[in-house]
Amino acid sequence: MKVEQISVFLENKPGSLEHATRVLKENNINIRTLSLAETVDFGILRLIVNDVEKANKALKDAGFRVSKTVVVAVEVPDQPGGLHSIMDVLNKENINVEYLYAFVEKSGQNAVIIFRFDAPEKAIDVLLAHKFTVVPGAKLYEF
Repeated sequence: MKVEQISVFLENKPGSLEHATRVLKENNINIRTLSLAETVDFGILRLIVNDVEKANKALKDAGFRVSKTVVVAVEVPDQPGGLHSIMDVLNKENINVEYLYAFVEKSGQNAVIIFRFDAPEKAIDVLLAHKFTVVPGAKLYEF
């Protein structure tokens, strides 16, 4: 039920993001979803891709600092309150969300929210107990 995410540390300068995406393109790696956060000196590109191991190796071989992280993907209806329904349950169970990002499969249907939890196993158990759809990595890599 967990998903592997790649985090790539990029220098905060022109061309860094282009270089990373070129490496992925040249290695026939498809980006399923991403998030880019910045600081003064560097950015963190968080990616879910169709081939985690291949992407990890290709980016490292190209000189990028890369790490893998476990995240959890949860499907919710694409409607007002979809995210809140999850946050309400997590809050009641005292589960911390370190960060999240989302994408919509088809407008008006379902959104997929990618969560980084401080306790992913507990979060998965709680979400499943409350009838949320936790998306397995294999399915997410194929979207």
